Amino acid sequence: MEKDNRYILLVRWKKLEDHTQGFRGSKEYQVWKDLLHNFYDPFPVVEHYEKVFSE
Repeated sequence: MEKDNRYILLVRWKKLEDHTQGFRGSKEYQVWKDLLHNFYDPFPVVEHYEKVFSE
């Protein structure tokens, strides 16, 4: 709300390599990249998180 035109895409991967190697090495990623990467200016920041506490 504080910053216009800022969005979050949250994807839950079972492990980091599912994203960094699995998805990014797939044909589907190439389609994603071809369709969307021209719209990014600047390119989005990609950050990975892990759960550190759960009740």
